[in-house]
Amino acid sequence: MTHPATRPRRTRQSDAWRRMVRETRLSPDALIYPLFAVPGRGVRHPVSSMPGVSQLSVDELVKDAKAVAATGVPAVLLFAAPAQKDARASAALDPKGLAAQALAAIKEACPSLLVWADVCLCGATDHGHCGHVLPGGAIDNDSSVETLAQVALNYVRAGADAVAPSDMMDGRVQAMRRLLDREGHAATPIVSYAAKYASSFYGPFREAAESAPAFGDRRSYQMDPANAREALREVLLDVEEGADLVMVKPAGPYLDVIRRVRDAVTVPVVAYQVSGEYSLIKAAAERGWINEQAAVLETLTGIQRAGADLIITYYAPEVARWLAGR
Repeated sequence: MTHPATRPRRTRQSDAWRRMVRETRLSPDALIYPLFAVPGRGVRHPVSSMPGVSQLSVDELVKDAKAVAATGVPAVLLFAAPAQKDARASAALDPKGLAAQALAAIKEACPSLLVWADVCLCGATDHGHCGHVLPGGAIDNDSSVETLAQVALNYVRAGADAVAPSDMMDGRVQAMRRLLDREGHAATPIVSYAAKYASSFYGPFREAAESAPAFGDRRSYQMDPANAREALREVLLDVEEGADLVMVKPAGPYLDVIRRVRDAVTVPVVAYQVSGEYSLIKAAAERGWINEQAAVLETLTGIQRAGADLIITYYAPEVARWLAGR
């Protein structure tokens, strides 16, 4: 019998060896935690489809932001669900609106915590779409872009460290960059949801953000899940328009897209492990079908191994504690 001369198992034989030769290393520095702001005071409303996640009033939001910062997670991503919604997304444009209040409060309480502001119209509109709706139901791209740029400026003035347009309107990164630069905010990064797919994994999020469309769907502006080359087109356009970071959303079902994007650009690549991905792990773990911690670390490692530099995940604080051994 001929024995193998090459034995890859030699460096797998102990935990110490495995740690030494590990190629992909998760770190709290790579994580961003989403937060959901709602009106009121003392509000901590659990999201039924996302165990462990709650809608929070601004005072409670500050408490969670402090707790997130204490784990070593460097950034949060803010979503707001204002009580008043109308066709023009007036609440998102209001300098004293819910999102602006939340941004200011978090920055005052946690100056070193980076706060990314999700920029979209869906949470503040009565129709729930990400842009302005024309008679007949079509989404008007160009007027939506103008409003989105104003929303981004409003959030930056309130304290946002970065704006993250998630609407998927054509040209919105360029419009935001020009307006922010003109208004004295040239140093504020834009984190573009560059390749955002019309995914079936967003369901739980729409409960948390109160952003489900009142009619139709978002397939005329979010990407077809069957397309990968188109993702590169979207990403490269956004980089050309001034995006400082680009995002692929969702993460788990689109690992191939993350890899293609990573190979195509030199800016940081962000991946969003979305609500459906989170809730699937939670549901299986609650039934005892999988080990939650092991499954979370494996999925996040896979996302990073595919090419993501940063990961938005609802598990961020827990992962930071796990990695620290707490």
